[in-house]
Amino acid sequence: MKQILQKLKNARGLLTFLALLCIGQVSFAQSHQTIKGVITDTRDKSLIPGATIRLSGTSLATASDVKGEFSISGNIKSGTYSLVISFTGYKTITKTITLNEVPVTVNAELTTDALNLNEVVVTGNTVATTKKELGNAISTVGGKDLVQGLATGVDQALEGKVAGAQISQNSGNPDGGMSVHLRGNSTIVGSSDPLYIVDGVIVNNNSDQLIDLGGYTENRIVDINPADIDHVEIIKGAAGAAIYGSRASNGVVQIFTKKGKSGKPVISISTDFRDNSLRKKLAYNTYPYAFANTNPLDTTRVPVQRYDLQKLIFRNAIGTETNISVSGGSDNSQYYISGGFLDNQGIVRGTDFQRGTGRVRIDQRFNNWLKLSVGFNYILDGSQQIPNGGINQQYGALTGFIFGNNDINPYPNPVTGVYPTLSPAGLQRTNPLEAINKFDFNEKTSRFIGNINLTATPIENLSIAYTLGYDNSTELGTGYIPIGNTTPTYNTGYSSRADNLTLLLNNDLNVSYKAKISSLFESTTAVGATAQTERGNADVVTGTQLSPVSQVSSSGATITTLETESVLNIAGFYAQETLGFEHKLYITGALRNDVASSFGVSNRWQYYPKLSGTYLLSEENFWKNSSLASIIPDLKIRASYGQNGNLTAIGPYDRFTNYTAVSLPGLPGVAAPSQLGNTNVKPERQTEKEVGMDASFLNGRLGFEFSYYEKYVKDLLLPVNLRPSTGYSTQYQNIGDMTNKGTELLLRGIPVESSSFKWESTIIFNTNRNVVTNIPGGLVTFANGFGEVAAVNGYPLGVFYSTYFARKPDGALLLTPAGLPQVEKSGRDANGQPTGSTLDKVIGDPNPKWTGSFTNEFSVGKNFSFRMQWDASYGGQIFDFTQRVGDRDIYGGLAGYMPELEGKVPKGTSAALYGIMSNWIQNGSYAKLRELSATYNIKVSFLPNALRASIYGRNLLCISKYPGWDPETNAAGQSTAVRGFDFVEVPIPRTIGCGLSTTF
Repeated sequence: MKQILQKLKNARGLLTFLALLCIGQVSFAQSHQTIKGVITDTRDKSLIPGATIRLSGTSLATASDVKGEFSISGNIKSGTYSLVISFTGYKTITKTITLNEVPVTVNAELTTDALNLNEVVVTGNTVATTKKELGNAISTVGGKDLVQGLATGVDQALEGKVAGAQISQNSGNPDGGMSVHLRGNSTIVGSSDPLYIVDGVIVNNNSDQLIDLGGYTENRIVDINPADIDHVEIIKGAAGAAIYGSRASNGVVQIFTKKGKSGKPVISISTDFRDNSLRKKLAYNTYPYAFANTNPLDTTRVPVQRYDLQKLIFRNAIGTETNISVSGGSDNSQYYISGGFLDNQGIVRGTDFQRGTGRVRIDQRFNNWLKLSVGFNYILDGSQQIPNGGINQQYGALTGFIFGNNDINPYPNPVTGVYPTLSPAGLQRTNPLEAINKFDFNEKTSRFIGNINLTATPIENLSIAYTLGYDNSTELGTGYIPIGNTTPTYNTGYSSRADNLTLLLNNDLNVSYKAKISSLFESTTAVGATAQTERGNADVVTGTQLSPVSQVSSSGATITTLETESVLNIAGFYAQETLGFEHKLYITGALRNDVASSFGVSNRWQYYPKLSGTYLLSEENFWKNSSLASIIPDLKIRASYGQNGNLTAIGPYDRFTNYTAVSLPGLPGVAAPSQLGNTNVKPERQTEKEVGMDASFLNGRLGFEFSYYEKYVKDLLLPVNLRPSTGYSTQYQNIGDMTNKGTELLLRGIPVESSSFKWESTIIFNTNRNVVTNIPGGLVTFANGFGEVAAVNGYPLGVFYSTYFARKPDGALLLTPAGLPQVEKSGRDANGQPTGSTLDKVIGDPNPKWTGSFTNEFSVGKNFSFRMQWDASYGGQIFDFTQRVGDRDIYGGLAGYMPELEGKVPKGTSAALYGIMSNWIQNGSYAKLRELSATYNIKVSFLPNALRASIYGRNLLCISKYPGWDPETNAAGQSTAVRGFDFVEVPIPRTIGCGLSTTF
């Protein structure tokens, strides 16, 4: 670490000297200049708030206010400048102006642009460029698109809006966890979620399960309020993310929050009401008889009463959200202050989620070359939760439902208040009503995110930017189960408390210089350094055998404690050079040097190169002077190559043999762990190649983006089984490879555009083929899928690997003499029946063949708009563990058991099918009406601006053959390897809402 600090000191000294040298060259022959104007839409002349206006070659920039007006002033030299005006979804325009101490008025009309190659994006640590210069794909989503679908978090709001992204909701809890995979998986045991950066702050997006809820966890990105976001930029490829180093192996999601604009104070307020409901019930057993016993030869039935347990568990849940902001300022000082509160009930009774947020952002320009931006964001959220059980525990409402008989009255004894056990003897599970009414599980989070961004342009075209990012969160989880309950493991009472403190700190220094080498060539040079620290402190106290009068863990007769601390230090340096030729050919090369304390000294320093190029064919004279220009006005061909690493597969101290502290009689001691350390482990490394094309048609009204990529990952970190003679069970080693090959297609068009009507349409289509190779032994199974999910050589990660039907040579089922199906085994006996060891094989694949979305937006006049988004996933399969249990005779709560009761199949069929896992692989393809919204602007006499009235819908309709609650589910939460595993996870609700918003 001393070497790292020394290099940082040397780099800091060099960059400081460079900055001072540049400052010394500042010319003082400057005058006060003012530029003002109004930005409007060409179609209907409506005002455009939020457009960016930037004076090229200076640090002067602003944004249009709610009336479309802008003003820029500062002390700069008189002369000729370029004024660049841009806004997401519109063509960027450049106007040449002459400044000579006289105020200049520039009014601009923006035209919609489906391709938007001139859009300015940030490709790494505040280094801005335009899309036309990039050799890799980058996606931009505007803030207005994030708040039209009643999404709780940013990641949920991005569903179906990003080409190359597979975004899925794992749980229908009100703060349900999300998985975001950009261009497939980049690791097996680590996280495949991207790196999230908010205004330059690297933020925590861990999915820590403080108290075991049966696999359900929330992402910490749920803390970020979508209403505070201006826009999001997603960098998907290794070439684009290479300068971020090892933390960016899964891509980067850059979130830019709203900021103030010069002018008088503007107050924005919005509020909405929402109703959440169960979209679909599982078909449950309604047959009014049950078998008298389990004897397969006795089919005697007795009358029973059946109960609809789902009706008792689920409810129509309501929620509200209110956001208010105040922004304004002068030409040199702008502010943005906001507050928001979300209160959303879950569809499982007794669950809810509340989030309160407060954000302050101040932008201060000291002079024409120095600018400071400071942001503070405080979040306080909490949730009341009902555990699901299932994956690791046997307590929970939905676990009790699926393992329970619905012919037993679930209500408590009216005299004693004792809840009955619904599950069969020897397989006891919690009564779901008891879990809802008497369990008490909560989680609270207090979080502060802050940033300081200092930008200097001491001479023309030189930019020096420093960012300090701070993210500190404290999470508290508590769980309580009273004594005398129906759980099989904690009937004497259970109380647990877990605390998790996380601190992320990042320091980034970036210097860039643009130079016009000649009339033909231009250059952009960027160098930078970063120093990052991540600290974690966690402790868990659990008490069992509680006293009758206490709920705290310290009252337990048996108390267990666990405390962990960790520190991860990261440093990096990069240099990047972009050469442009005649504004049509751009070549970019970069090199990142990365170091992380989680790896041994010999493998700690890693280098990640990047090379990309883009050719604007439509800028050639032969193109411009031909009829092609009228058909395809913009055509860009691009290619890129890049490498980066991965830090998520290994913890800060996993390279060591970590002994466990134990207490001996009167003496301290240690116990050997099961995992042997390996100080020679190194980061997983991925290499990605990408080619693509961007084109526009119909004078910019139709945009086409296409990318093909190949991503190769080597040195995968996996726990390898060791020989018993070593004294250890496993060791982390760099073994195994993985490939991802896929395509991304985005087609955005404006079929109709007139002063009274506008129709915008977007189609996204993605494919990704993942293959795992070189796994020792050819197979690794995962516990969160009950050993039924695996990495298998030659197959995609997370395939279902288990038992399957025994069949005759003609493919028909090979039945037992009693007429029951059976599993395949290694041989056949004299009667032709399976014998020997049970066989396993790949029986299903949760990875879809393709995913896509279809979005349409309609604007009628200036006052009415309508938006509809469909999402689709095709070819993925689901392991329906829920139905497997519910159709079994000893539980029998689902309708799949009814044919056996009705005598349509032999008695014992459900027990036979229970062990044949291929029977429970279902088609997981679906098409969802993800978002639906309609908005109308109402003129109100006492309001200066229109009152926007909106109705919303989310997950309104799902077209699928899947018999379960929802094909979009995963009981293992945000697990990378275990996907599409359905085991009574809370279904995603149908949400309908209405809202009002205005500004004044």
